[in-house]
Amino acid sequence: MATLLDFRRRIRSVKNTQQITRAMKFVAAARLRRAQEAALAARPYASELARVLRSTMSRIDEPQHPLLAKRPEERILAIVLSGERGLAGAFNTNILRKANEFLRANKNKQLSLVPVGKKGRDSLKRAGFSFAAEYINVLAKVEFSTAREIAGLVTDLYAREEIDAVYLIFSEFKTVMTANLKVEKLLPVEPESGTQESPAEKAVSQVDYIYEQPPEKLLGALLPKYVEAQILRAMLESSAAEYAARMAAMESATRNAGEVIQALTLHMNKVRQAAITKEIIEIVSGASHGA
Repeated sequence: MATLLDFRRRIRSVKNTQQITRAMKFVAAARLRRAQEAALAARPYASELARVLRSTMSRIDEPQHPLLAKRPEERILAIVLSGERGLAGAFNTNILRKANEFLRANKNKQLSLVPVGKKGRDSLKRAGFSFAAEYINVLAKVEFSTAREIAGLVTDLYAREEIDAVYLIFSEFKTVMTANLKVEKLLPVEPESGTQESPAEKAVSQVDYIYEQPPEKLLGALLPKYVEAQILRAMLESSAAEYAARMAAMESATRNAGEVIQALTLHMNKVRQAAITKEIIEIVSGASHGA
């Protein structure tokens, strides 16, 4: 049976753990605020760039560009964005499950991956997948240079016809408690987005833009920027979703530690009370026998 000293040691240990989880929650909350602001700021730019690109493509009868070439999807490249570290609840598990679903659905095709994030890289490497490249320790502080490097890699592979399609698999930040797991087709660029637009968005998309340069020239400049913007947005969304998941997980861990401390304290008090009662009974019994 555990002694009072054992209970005190365990309570002290749980309190130390609670202090760590509380500190990690505050750190994640501070980083989440910055990551959330960056992710929300990137959405309008990526959306408007995609809208202008589709408008430009609609003005050309048969747009000719290597990134618009459509081929049978026999060789697929997937960019999988996961977390850099653990202690983020089910964040990494969910994104890897989504990636595995996509990979199983395309198991009859030639697959290559670009993992972004240490957890995804390690898991996919154990599963035996081949990597076109890998990027770790880049989501804690997302930089445009990294997104441009990834975009240059995939556009070069696609232009040289070494791959037939590129997909982004990432977790889109929604709220602190929830995130959307998304699989988006990056290349080839589709003339129209597959999502349903609201009446306001549809009215904006039908705006008659005035271009100073030929549409073909604009298309050649917009396509690489579009790929860079979409990859940067996915990285920012994934970073914000990871910090949100970590903050929620550490808050839950802190609360659970408090419940454990409360239960241990109650049990310790019961054991101490039982020991005191036993000593009192022994003293009273001894006094009775002495009388």
